[in-house]
Amino acid sequence: MDRFREVEARMGAATDGSEIVKLSKEHAELRPVAEAVEALAKARAELSDLEEMAEGSDPEMAAMARDELYALKEKLPEVERGVALLLAPKDEAENASAILEVRAGTGGDEAALFAGDLFRMYQRYASIRGWRVEVDSVTEGEMGGYKEIIASITGDGVFGRLKFESGVHRVQRVPDTEAQGRIHTSAATVAILPEAQDVDIVINDADLRIDTYRSSGAGGQHVNKTDSAVRITHLPTGIVVTSSEKSQHENRRKAMINLKAKLYDMQRQALDDARSDARKSQVGSGDRSERIRTYNYPQARVTDHRINLTLYNLPKIMEGDLDDVIEPLIAEDQAARLASLEDSFN
Repeated sequence: MDRFREVEARMGAATDGSEIVKLSKEHAELRPVAEAVEALAKARAELSDLEEMAEGSDPEMAAMARDELYALKEKLPEVERGVALLLAPKDEAENASAILEVRAGTGGDEAALFAGDLFRMYQRYASIRGWRVEVDSVTEGEMGGYKEIIASITGDGVFGRLKFESGVHRVQRVPDTEAQGRIHTSAATVAILPEAQDVDIVINDADLRIDTYRSSGAGGQHVNKTDSAVRITHLPTGIVVTSSEKSQHENRRKAMINLKAKLYDMQRQALDDARSDARKSQVGSGDRSERIRTYNYPQARVTDHRINLTLYNLPKIMEGDLDDVIEPLIAEDQAARLASLEDSFN
């Protein structure tokens, strides 16, 4: 609360643009906590007043106070839990937009088709949430789907809701190309990276090698006939990003956004490694080689292996109704963060 009041006072006096941006960001993060703490303090003060009134000499007032006291005691633990969740350690990138990367894994053409299904699933979920999806780079599969597709998802809280999607997604189904009706198992990998803000990552132009080239495609009138695709190499880390839409200027902008996201993700991973003795999330390590979920088409079953969650509504999930999967993962993470907070108090 002291810090919140200090930030508010400094915001009123600040004149430097970058300082105002940082203060505004911190104020937005602290405000929900400050409001929740004030609501809790008010509820506790009211509890004290009601306890006093319940012991008073006026029988009618005492009876009313006891009724209100009972209702408040029922409500108070939930208010306290809400404050505890806001105070628990949280990911700084929770409210950020995100970069989605989907790549075909083992399974050949069927893996590329499954990667396409996964991308459409996230695209539909984004539409339901009111987020904007922009494709940055795509390599199509020979039979359809994608060998690789990278897109930006812009909106409030994108990373916080999608961050547990990183990992290996496995599918069990009969491919269209299978004449014998046998079930095949294929896989695709998903990576969700928080989009870095300008205040998070600074990149020196001298550290970049920028190449332009002609993007490839399946043929026809939409194949680029000019060197509009952009490849950016970050020399210190060796990270390579590409964007292959029609405008070279737009490709450069998108590639820089993706590069910042990858550098920001490296920075966050380094911090996580440095805190290896700290809390590990119950929903997985975030290792993108970890198998996290199986989609079984014959049984219409989706299983999340990290929390032993099994649902029999696969068609609904593939249509983008992902909350039945995402909400339990968030709840598990919240429980782990509350346990971490309790450990720190003990």
